[in-house]
Amino acid sequence: MRLLLGLAALAVGAHTVNGVTSARGAKEVKNIAIIGAGAAGSSAAYHLQKFAQEEGLILNITLFEKTNHIGGRTLTVNPFNDPQVRVELGASVFIKENHIMYNATQMFGLNLTELTDSEPTDYTAIWDGETIVFRSEEGSAWWWDAAKLFLKYGLAPYRAVQLVKNAVGTFLQLYEEPYFPFRSLTQRAFELGLLRLTGTTGEQFLRENNINADFVRELMQPASRVNYASNMAFIHGLEAMVSFATEGAVAVSGGNFQVFEKMVQHSGAVYRPNTTVSGIAFQKGTNKPGSVPKYVLSTKGTHSKTKAARLQTTFDNVVIASPWQYSGIEAGDDVIKHRIDTIPYMKLHVTLFTSPFRLQASYFGLKPGMHAPSNVYTTLGKDEAAQEGPKGVGRTGFYSISTLRAVTNPKTRGKEYLYKIFSAEAVNSTLLSAVLGTDVPASFMTDDSGTKMEPISWYCPHWFHSYPIELPRVTFQDPIIGRGLYYTSGVESFISTMETSALMGMNVARLIADDFGGIRRQGRAAASSGPLGQTHGLAREDFWDSMDSEIGARMDFLGAHEL
Repeated sequence: MRLLLGLAALAVGAHTVNGVTSARGAKEVKNIAIIGAGAAGSSAAYHLQKFAQEEGLILNITLFEKTNHIGGRTLTVNPFNDPQVRVELGASVFIKENHIMYNATQMFGLNLTELTDSEPTDYTAIWDGETIVFRSEEGSAWWWDAAKLFLKYGLAPYRAVQLVKNAVGTFLQLYEEPYFPFRSLTQRAFELGLLRLTGTTGEQFLRENNINADFVRELMQPASRVNYASNMAFIHGLEAMVSFATEGAVAVSGGNFQVFEKMVQHSGAVYRPNTTVSGIAFQKGTNKPGSVPKYVLSTKGTHSKTKAARLQTTFDNVVIASPWQYSGIEAGDDVIKHRIDTIPYMKLHVTLFTSPFRLQASYFGLKPGMHAPSNVYTTLGKDEAAQEGPKGVGRTGFYSISTLRAVTNPKTRGKEYLYKIFSAEAVNSTLLSAVLGTDVPASFMTDDSGTKMEPISWYCPHWFHSYPIELPRVTFQDPIIGRGLYYTSGVESFISTMETSALMGMNVARLIADDFGGIRRQGRAAASSGPLGQTHGLAREDFWDSMDSEIGARMDFLGAHEL
């Protein structure tokens, strides 16, 4: 198995129910507000429409988004202002076995693309700030890397991969009855035994399972750093395992945001971009004992200087589909019954730039004349102590540098290279001068004239509150925070990916449809039509089925096999 490092994602499948009772045919129109059109909000809108059709429900869905962009952290930019050279700035990849993401690309007719445009001499290096501790040659046979790994680390790579498979396989039960849908993420994690992983660090979990410490530092920690900007000593075990489950990564040609755009289009929701929701309150008189609460929202144009105004429409349910602490929403008295935790998010700097210069070999400790790596992932040196958050970047100063592709400068018509850097701090000219081996003037970052600049011809800095700092924990924010009030971002402290955010959106949609349809769930799934056209009860041809066959038995609890 080729060990590739990239942004993590999870394969998922979703099953509807067997043995349910349902009050079908209810024709009362229900109004649903979804706040945030990222992965969770778009998925919630799409699956609400799907489930409503299945249950004979009539829903009016309104989707509020404070920007003009669907997809949240799936964001693209155009080098040289050329839409034909569009590149991901935010959430970059997923794997084909991600059923929500991948099935959507197939249903909506979206083309997939490979991640990089490589050359035969390219290779990926793991660098600790002084030495390249491992390298993988582009185009080499998978067994060559496997042989090198075996010679250097013994059986550690194989055993680590089995731990990853078992952990992910256990997690995937969240997508099936009786675990899906779930009203309490903490309860489900407990039932599945996953709190054993979330309650310890990746470093501790791997040490307890006798995984070679050098392999963890040199191969697994670079994955947790590039995926979550965290060292193994400050990321919980489940997210650490997810970081390493990255084989077969792909992206949607033209941008992953298109998955969520299509979801919104097919949801039939009223989409209101550039609209900030500033307040949630009960409609007067509906929060009394015995009453069914209805909600009113206050909104304003995101760029408007006018005060927020209450909408005339009342809503039966509200889904908050973005991190509460950054929403700026004011909740009325008693609206939120279960307090929403404030959790620390990582501020990740993403820098894209083009240059005619290749990476400088000597910067990475290579001898003159040696070929520099095209992609560099970093880890800590043996002499460095791991730290939490941005301080944990260590002496390398960045988490990764990737050569994405060759591009043509439209002014010079010359060949250049498009680079992407993940870092804890904003990239400066000192770092760029060092990694390119040529002087980069500090003024390049403030030049807006559009004239030719050497050695940087195009430059785009950005930063995200990209994901929580995934410290160990054994309780998680539940999706129901009030009667008819739902929250999706609690899943990010558990696992933070496009796919899992889409999962929480789908989970909330199922809970709402069940509530409106009077459904009580009692058994496992039988054959029925599910989200994104899946037919349940039939054999599924996917990676996880083949994985179960390879392992020999499905994981029913942690503690079996290596775990």
